[in-house]
Amino acid sequence: MDLLDSLQLLSSRLEQLLPSIKTEEATKNALIMPLLNSLGYNVFDPTEVVPEFVADVGTKKGEKVDYAIFIDGKVTLLVECKPVGAPLSLNHASQLYRYFSVTDARFAVLTDGLRYLFYSDLESPNRMDEKPFFEFDVREFDERSVSELKKFSKPLFNLENILSTASELKYAQQIQNLIANEFENPTDEFVRLFASQVYTGRITSSVQDQFRLLVKSALREFLRERLTTRLRSAIDGVSSEAIVAGISSPATEESDDNADGIETTVEEIEAFHIVRAILAKVIDPGRVVMRDTKSYCGVLLDDNNRKPICRLRFNYSQKYIGLFGSDKSETRESIECLTDIYQFADHLIETVQAYDQRLSKVSEATSLQEQEAAE
Repeated sequence: MDLLDSLQLLSSRLEQLLPSIKTEEATKNALIMPLLNSLGYNVFDPTEVVPEFVADVGTKKGEKVDYAIFIDGKVTLLVECKPVGAPLSLNHASQLYRYFSVTDARFAVLTDGLRYLFYSDLESPNRMDEKPFFEFDVREFDERSVSELKKFSKPLFNLENILSTASELKYAQQIQNLIANEFENPTDEFVRLFASQVYTGRITSSVQDQFRLLVKSALREFLRERLTTRLRSAIDGVSSEAIVAGISSPATEESDDNADGIETTVEEIEAFHIVRAILAKVIDPGRVVMRDTKSYCGVLLDDNNRKPICRLRFNYSQKYIGLFGSDKSETRESIECLTDIYQFADHLIETVQAYDQRLSKVSEATSLQEQEAAE
């Protein structure tokens, strides 16, 4: 089971688990240890995951941090746990802050089992930052956040790789939060920025209050128009692709084939073009056609239901590409991003070549029969 599957399973069980989680220990057992395990750390191996880790700090003796994770014998990650719903700030995790400076760990995590705040020392060496550079929430995550979390898994852990992107991640997230706050509740400075460029009079408090409403309304209208434009472009793109790029109308091979409720997404179109680009090495790309259905997007050779090349199953948070064997049985392979399709290039090429070889053999047999009949 990969990380995304494990997270989806944990998330699906939260409604059932949370009413029974009343203490910090229950939070650890039900939520935190399963996530550490999903990241590839053996929570039952004391050389890898050390509970109640002790490192005396100055006059503070015997203080403990909940978990210390070791990789290659070195402490790499410190984890401080709080009960579900407890406040998550350094004011409530002072020992985590102190431990960071006296161990070799470059990363620290503060969590209540639902939210995971990741800290490092990006602003001052060996001094834990006051703000996290990454936050993960098991109740709400997407492909991008899972990809960032996966960097902390045991098989993929690379200190330099994480640090190289941590600073950008930290400040980009803070800027996004600021933008979101400005959209909902524009500050005086933000309102004045726009008002001063369109209003020639003196900006009094009453004028500023008036412009606050105008700015908020204008921002929402701007977003609405941008979203509408992108949706329209996506829909128009599908229509034009159907004419010039070989995207066919829905097939009539299953009950899914009813066109009602079928929506071809931009990702499906992009994936289709990746498959086409792969196969262009061996066949005319015009022979590769896409047919969308409710449950998957099929890619066919020669617009023939009997020649399936692959199926793009993108309707859920975990994406899959369905590949076909010689008996036309489908095998689903998970992909994290669209470029992962290139990993299956050889299989896709072999699939279409097999169809052409069978067609060639049939043609040869037919020609031989015609020659024998003529003789």
